Amino acid sequence: VQLVESGGGLVQAGGTLRLSCAASGTIFSIDTMGWYRQAPGKQRDLVARIRSGDSTEYAGSVKGRFTISRDNAKNTVYLQMNSLKPEDTAVYYCNAFVRDYKDITRSYWGQGTQVTVSS
Repeated sequence: VQLVESGGGLVQAGGTLRLSCAASGTIFSIDTMGWYRQAPGKQRDLVARIRSGDSTEYAGSVKGRFTISRDNAKNTVYLQMNSLKPEDTAVYYCNAFVRDYKDITRSYWGQGTQVTVSS
């Protein structure tokens, strides 16, 4: 299974970006999908996640500004980021819990995409 992210880049404070992450490979179903971020010298933290039933969870620092969504037909998760702040600057990683045809669930990570917000 591979997760491929796209949509990162450089944006001014107050701007918007939309991240996408598409899963491919041997997939029976995908449970929770999420976005994490890691700034230089800091640990990787949860930004948002969405479960298979579409319930969502957000970090307090992004609540009201970011929206996570998924398209199950495309095995894709999105992160709409509005009102971006310089402190949102980080490498953003996609994560997915993928179930295979043997009913085994594994966690997979994308390669990361850089988001830089200038002040």
